[in-house]
Amino acid sequence: MNIKYLCTYWGCEHLSAKSFLDLVIKNGFDGVEINFPDNASFIDEFLSELQSIRKSTHPKFIFVAQQVLPNRIETYESHVQRVSDRLQFLVSLGPNAINSHTGKDYFDFGENSKILELTNQISKSSDIPILHETHRGRFSFHAKTLLNYLDLFPNLKLVGDLSHFGVVSESNLEDQEAILTKIFPKIKHIHARIGFEQSPQVNDPFAPEWNNYLERYLLWWKQIISIQEKKGLTEMLITPECGPYPYMPEKPFSKEPLSNQWDNNIRMMQYLQLNLFQNEQL
Repeated sequence: MNIKYLCTYWGCEHLSAKSFLDLVIKNGFDGVEINFPDNASFIDEFLSELQSIRKSTHPKFIFVAQQVLPNRIETYESHVQRVSDRLQFLVSLGPNAINSHTGKDYFDFGENSKILELTNQISKSSDIPILHETHRGRFSFHAKTLLNYLDLFPNLKLVGDLSHFGVVSESNLEDQEAILTKIFPKIKHIHARIGFEQSPQVNDPFAPEWNNYLERYLLWWKQIISIQEKKGLTEMLITPECGPYPYMPEKPFSKEPLSNQWDNNIRMMQYLQLNLFQNEQL
């Protein structure tokens, strides 16, 4: 299995597009995953730099766009239109794939299913894969109820961020292995972040007090990769995705982060490069 590591733009919003991409290349990532700001100049610069990167030393540099809409008080119909508009815009940028934060946890099954049908139509017409992230607040917020959508949409592709399942269930999913085994075959892209029962992110994934959680998540990721490899998939995307505040805990008053988000993501990539295919017990 060929693992491609993507750098998240989350936490780098203070950088220009060129500075961000320079940093990505310097640190050895294979591509980027980005939720674009509402800034046409940034997007133009990003696309120009991306073209230059692909023409020079990294012809297969990967670009995954994110569809993440800000919350708004609106009708269901208005929300669907916003989703459609955003996906059509992202398609026009020519990404390798789109990671979509799809639907709402409070929409009913039929409403979320109509949005999934819409994303399938856009993906088919554009020939750009649209994957759906497992995430709180979306249709995919809860492991057990996600199975209903997988039954209706057997070809659904997921971005697996397993930390959200843990928070929603307030557990480390020890009692949900049978459910996870039904979800893992649908995961084509992994978000490598360690969460625990009360939060989608620990303060430092490599602190010794979180070692049991790190090992648990590593086992899950190995299982996902093994399943996809047996199905004939030759490439897997992984985004180390430790986030800034509010995912990153801060000290009171000073608001100093408890660890360095950027360093955590670099260390996660290095950790996975060393451990994903070592001493596999699947």
